[in-house]
Amino acid sequence: MRETTISTRRRTASAKQQTSKKTTETADGARLIIGSVDFIILFVVLLLVIIGTVMIFSASYYTAGSSESYHYDIYYFLKRHLRYLLIGLAVMIFLCNFNYKYLKAFTPMAYWVSIACLVLVLFVGKEINGAKRWLWFFQPSEVAKLALILYLSSYIDDHRVILNDPRGFVRCIGIIALPTFLIALENLSTAVVTFAIGMGILFIGTPNKRFFLPFIPLGGIGLIGGIFAASFRMERIYAWLDPFEYAMDKGYQAVQSFYAIASGGFLGLGLGHSRQKLGYIPEAHNDIIFSILCEELGFFGAAIVIILFMILIWRVVRCAMLADTEFGVLAAGGIIVMIGLQVIMNIAVVTNTMPNTGIPLPFISYGGTSLIVMLTSIGIVLNISKYQKVR
Repeated sequence: MRETTISTRRRTASAKQQTSKKTTETADGARLIIGSVDFIILFVVLLLVIIGTVMIFSASYYTAGSSESYHYDIYYFLKRHLRYLLIGLAVMIFLCNFNYKYLKAFTPMAYWVSIACLVLVLFVGKEINGAKRWLWFFQPSEVAKLALILYLSSYIDDHRVILNDPRGFVRCIGIIALPTFLIALENLSTAVVTFAIGMGILFIGTPNKRFFLPFIPLGGIGLIGGIFAASFRMERIYAWLDPFEYAMDKGYQAVQSFYAIASGGFLGLGLGHSRQKLGYIPEAHNDIIFSILCEELGFFGAAIVIILFMILIWRVVRCAMLADTEFGVLAAGGIIVMIGLQVIMNIAVVTNTMPNTGIPLPFISYGGTSLIVMLTSIGIVLNISKYQKVR
């Protein structure tokens, strides 16, 4: 009797699981499974956002509470971050329930509006630390990365055959080059990320990989030219090679970051007990926040964050591989490159593995535009994950 009851429960659970997913057959004989979102992606992102919120408050309360510019309010940055977070979560939830295939109709407009904003920021943008990167209340370069992902993915999906011809490949390079050039005029590191995103999408969508060969040296020449075009970038190279030689100048942040990481040890000094955020690391809640995380949570906490990013990238890769359309494959692939490359570059800067750049750590660093764009991207990925094509 008991075995019969257990068997009945299993059949009932199996029936419920089958009814929660709709299965149809596509023209090429594959099965299209329409189900729920990838909850692992959702859980990991929410966990990273919670960690980021806690660390932003921990890293910023001393600076905010001791400065008249921030009204001596220790919650100044936290309150601003929470506003951006609510907007980002709302957009993520909306896009999670909005069929991503309908986004294709808006991608050309999004791309050209982002280009217009990049041009506009050069003339009327807000200058911070010697560079114009802000247009009123947002950073156009962050928006341009996502706009490029969606437009290039849509363009390749609609003109698939052109990538069999070198002229079509060059046309796609032009789509990538335009925002890359405009961003590079003020922010070389973000331009490198933008170019890498575009080339990553193009690599996934191009059947003939030989088309890339002429552009590899051209990309290297462009990067070297960008470095030599501004003297401060060469100074960053020198400081990267020997930060302690320039400990009072360009190498100051790297040296203080070393002290923070070394102080953390395996388990850290404890949440809120960082010493380097007490005026030693400037704007510790921004791009350099990973060093404060290492100091307060130690190697153990840093390892958890890195593992979470690895799980996120793995699940988005899986989502891209199972996407039911070419547009979904390419869009998810571009988002993988954007998130993965920014994680690698940010941690590399904090550990002085590469020269200092202004790349934020996704979901962790303070920054409204970056956070909203990242959560928007995750909303698109979650919707793509609903439509899985299996053979």
